[in-house]
Amino acid sequence: QVQLVESGGGLVQAGASLRLSCAASGRTFTSYAMGWFRQAPGKEREFVAAISWSGNTNYADSVKGRFTVSRDYAKNTVYLQMNSLKPEDAAVYYCAARRIAFIATTPKEYDYWGQGTQVTVSS
Repeated sequence: QVQLVESGGGLVQAGASLRLSCAASGRTFTSYAMGWFRQAPGKEREFVAAISWSGNTNYADSVKGRFTVSRDYAKNTVYLQMNSLKPEDAAVYYCAARRIAFIATTPKEYDYWGQGTQVTVSS
């Protein structure tokens, strides 16, 4: 079993930056792919970014060039650096872990989820 705990959300103005963290515990997640998803009110959960066991990354078109996903194996932590935030980035952001090492972009392909952290961006 893997437990995921997100942190780092908050209220920022448009153009600002935030860094989200996702701490994993319960077992080693070295061989897991990790993903970030977000869900705004009234909308479906959508893919944001993912990182494979080897460090390959993938991003949604809407965040390419602004967001960066990374992982620290020693700390069992995944990060999402979000720059140039826009009001449309506001959502609850979820961290997810996949028992398979390779990237996936749909929620159903992930096995474990965190509780989410709120990101609010004012214009």
